[in-house]
Amino acid sequence: MIFDFLEAFNDQMLLLILIVLGVAFSAGGIPPIIERNRRRKIENQLPGLLESLSDAVGAGRGIQEAMLQQGRNTPGVLGKLLTETLESSHSSSFDAALSAFASKTRSAQVQRVTVLIETAIEQDAPLQGILSDLSMDYERLNDLMNRRESELQGRGILIIIFVCIGLPVLIAFIVGLFAPANKGYQIGDFNQTFSLFFAASSAIAASVSGRMLGRMKDFLWWLPFWMAVSMGLYLGAVKMIGG
Repeated sequence: MIFDFLEAFNDQMLLLILIVLGVAFSAGGIPPIIERNRRRKIENQLPGLLESLSDAVGAGRGIQEAMLQQGRNTPGVLGKLLTETLESSHSSSFDAALSAFASKTRSAQVQRVTVLIETAIEQDAPLQGILSDLSMDYERLNDLMNRRESELQGRGILIIIFVCIGLPVLIAFIVGLFAPANKGYQIGDFNQTFSLFFAASSAIAASVSGRMLGRMKDFLWWLPFWMAVSMGLYLGAVKMIGG
């Protein structure tokens, strides 16, 4: 039965190509998601690390000693990277270790913070107050970013689900119910046109969602996948309902 169902799509060359491209391109779309989740975990931990550094510096510890201690006490990727970088920096300067740490995190927030710390050390500025202010500023910034992300992500997912899944199934149900193939209706050209329409609509919906979230390039990897899902759902539902 499954093979008979798949055989029904032998004449849909575009759908078969999109399925292959969707699977292949999805492999390229997964690493950006993993990298972004890693970076956001680091950035969400940054305010807590800065606050702890401010307290340690206020207690009379040196900035390098305080960073090494807090790196060991901080769980997750941020503490691990900070500890590894500082422990392996015996043959280099502290500034070089900070730059290497910022580079490993691949976070613009961490890179800006390290530059500010280096500048404060060079200018002999009060580190405790600077670290405390940075902690509060980045805590507010991350709260705003997380709130915006959660709101827009829900809307983006809703757009994709409605356009790529809900709409094709709904139209296929109507077409299959009122113009079933087992009753002799010749709607092959109609289905072909509508399948192309849903593929284009899915590409636009995924692009709009990516643009809303500010991750357009990451979402481009998933365009063939959603196009194939939309086409496959419409054509498959029409065949199942219409016979």
